[in-house]
Amino acid sequence: MREIEEKEIEQFISRMMIDMGIPARLKGYHYMRCAVMMAVRDMRVVGSVTKLLYPEIARQYGTSNGKVERAIRNAIEISWERGNRQTFDRMFGYCMESGQGRPTNSEYIAAIADAVCVHIKEAAS
Repeated sequence: MREIEEKEIEQFISRMMIDMGIPARLKGYHYMRCAVMMAVRDMRVVGSVTKLLYPEIARQYGTSNGKVERAIRNAIEISWERGNRQTFDRMFGYCMESGQGRPTNSEYIAAIADAVCVHIKEAAS
């Protein structure tokens, strides 16, 4: 990704996360945005959040893997309570319909990253 694309992608992710009800004041917001950016670059990181994703984010922010995981989980819980239901229906319909509750951290990150990848492909065509 070129630098300009990277900025545009980061802005798109930020708008999407705010629409999903994640307050920008939370540490989890920043960790989540970083996680989604990493997943957009390489979706394999979502399959190994504890070994790849959390350690890299913790290194970048000078914190622990556990604190990254908890902050992201807290951001997701807050968004699940306050976020735009239509956005959740579109992205996580299977969770909403089955009543299984909020998605896991990796499901949430993967869904946002996938939506970003679709947006990038649509913008390129």
